[in-house]
This record gives sequence, structure tokens and C-alpha cells, in this order.
Amino acid sequence: MTKKILIVDDEPNIVISLEFLMKKEGFDVAVASDGEEALAKVASFEPDLVLLDVMMPKKSGFEVCEALRADPARAGLLVVMLTAKGRETEVAKGLAIGADAYVTKPFSTKDLVTRVKGMLGV
Repeated sequence: MTKKILIVDDEPNIVISLEFLMKKEGFDVAVASDGEEALAKVASFEPDLVLLDVMMPKKSGFEVCEALRADPARAGLLVVMLTAKGRETEVAKGLAIGADAYVTKPFSTKDLVTRVKGMLGV
């Protein structure tokens, strides 16, 4: 079965490039541009992994991650935080609230694909 990835970012260029990249790798992809839309898409699309930006309108990536982790039905959902905020405090906060990985921008798309595939076991 094809693994599903939800890309959540408010920067269209990042969404377009990540969507293209993940589809090219054979993943089923959905996108959301803010935190509220992300939570709605998780419910309807049921992804295996979420690539989640931190700084977004309506709800931050931290708030989205906390909401996902508070939902027992989403216990197995993998969350990768993607952000320009790479200070140790942000990384620690992301991991403390339940993110499975934390990737700082700019990032290597090749490394990101390798990490996603490894996390999903594909």
C-alpha cells in the first residue's frame, strides 16, 4: 500500500517542491497551508507521516503537533518538524511535544527523502 504524506507549510514554493519530490518517490501526497487546515486534512486524508512547518498562520506547528499527540487515534502518526528555527531550544521543544524528527531549513531534499523513507520503512 502506498504511504501517505501530508505536507504542511505556508510557503507555496516549499509546498510545491516537497509535493513534487514526494510524489516522484511514489508517495500519496496531500497539502495544507496552515495549522487548522492541517488538523482537518489529518482527519480526512489519514497520513502515515506529516512534514510540519513550525511558523504558520492560525495554529503553529507546535500547536498542531501537540493536538495530534493528544489524540490517541493518531498515536502512530509520524511527525517531522520542518523549520527555519534551528536553535537548540526550538529543537528541544519540538521533540519534547512529540515530534519524531526535527529538520532545519534550508535542508537537503535528498537527505529529507532518505529520512522519510527510513521512518516509513520503505
